[in-house]
Amino acid sequence: MMENLNKLISELGISKVRLAKYLGVSRQMVYNYLELESINKWPKEKKILLLKLLNIEDGEENTIENIKVTTDYLLSVEERLNEGVKETQDIDFLDLKGLKKEEHQLVADMTMAIKEKLVDSDNHEENFYALQYIYQIIQSMDNIEEFKYAFAYMSKYAGFTGVNVFKFNEEKQFMFEGIIHSGVSLYTSGTPNKQNVIKARDRFVQFIEEKTEEKLSRTQQLNTVKIQALRELGYSELTTENAAEVFEKMGEIQSRKS
Repeated sequence: MMENLNKLISELGISKVRLAKYLGVSRQMVYNYLELESINKWPKEKKILLLKLLNIEDGEENTIENIKVTTDYLLSVEERLNEGVKETQDIDFLDLKGLKKEEHQLVADMTMAIKEKLVDSDNHEENFYALQYIYQIIQSMDNIEEFKYAFAYMSKYAGFTGVNVFKFNEEKQFMFEGIIHSGVSLYTSGTPNKQNVIKARDRFVQFIEEKTEEKLSRTQQLNTVKIQALRELGYSELTTENAAEVFEKMGEIQSRKS
């Protein structure tokens, strides 16, 4: 059945991108669906959407192989597809001006993938927190370059990217992947020394606590400098109007102390 379905989709000229938008899923998920052994393995709502697109009644999936692609049928499918894409497009509210076509598609694919995870009732809570962590990591990528190497490693580990593809600093990425894989291999082997792991975890906790303390100290220091700058300039608070002047004064105060 799936071979006939793939053939029909190809004859109709429906791209995986458009089908993904129609179904309200990511492009990768469409590939996953089409690799299943039967359309009955699809999520029920996605199966119904596809059958509706192809003008097939539920329970008549076997008629797929008998469909003749005529001009009238092609036009009717195209009309339903266009209407469906219009209804399920979830990123129209985003301002994507200035993005290249492939960047626009990346935003669309990510948006659809995130939606899929959040509507998964069985794993909703875990998916929510996982996506929240990913969002926080994306926010920090410019400051912690290893996050990008970690994403690249996971993409390779999952089979999406070739092992010898390096999009960032090749030497650093090469070293990072080797070190990380040593840890992953130890973890998946199921035989790590628990006491050594506990010690390593304690060192990790200590490292994070020291970083947090350093960050708080730095924040307090900047707050003290800000208060001093406001006082010297005769302001009671920081506003959009005086921000540039205050920041300049803060830099001057810090240079005096150094």
